[in-house]
Amino acid sequence: MPRTATDVETRIVSDDHAAIRLWLRMLATNRLIETRMRRLLQERYQTTLPRFDLMAQLERVPGGLKMGELSKRMMVTGGNVTGITDLLEQEGLVERVDDPGDRRAWFVKLTPAGRRAFIGMAREHERWIAEAFGALGTREMSVMVGFLGRLKTRARSLEGRDT
Repeated sequence: MPRTATDVETRIVSDDHAAIRLWLRMLATNRLIETRMRRLLQERYQTTLPRFDLMAQLERVPGGLKMGELSKRMMVTGGNVTGITDLLEQEGLVERVDDPGDRRAWFVKLTPAGRRAFIGMAREHERWIAEAFGALGTREMSVMVGFLGRLKTRARSLEGRDT
């Protein structure tokens, strides 16, 4: 009886190229961890991963970020950032502040309530991530960070070469 594919990695056959196997392993692992993070954020905090990510970006820059910078950092469209910001603003978790240097622009920043809410979520999120990577030791994670950094640099260098 043929095995039913449950994720991208289960489609691997023994003679696949090593790079394909690695890419599929990374993809499957990322999806498993991300799915769990999405579920836990929804169950425990009634929030989404994009909302958490936007708040995380703002927490790192207390003075706030312009919408375009948020979009770039989150790697999503400006429309997505606007929709998330609108909802978080309605809930009193972020605020828009005029940019004194540009009357057409504003900064988005966490409110005190937003900062408190994010800090609580972030602590638990960090624990969930550490739990997900619990099969690896500190040294193994450090080595992987280095390897993935090289891979990321290579992938970036290939952008724009395919046209």
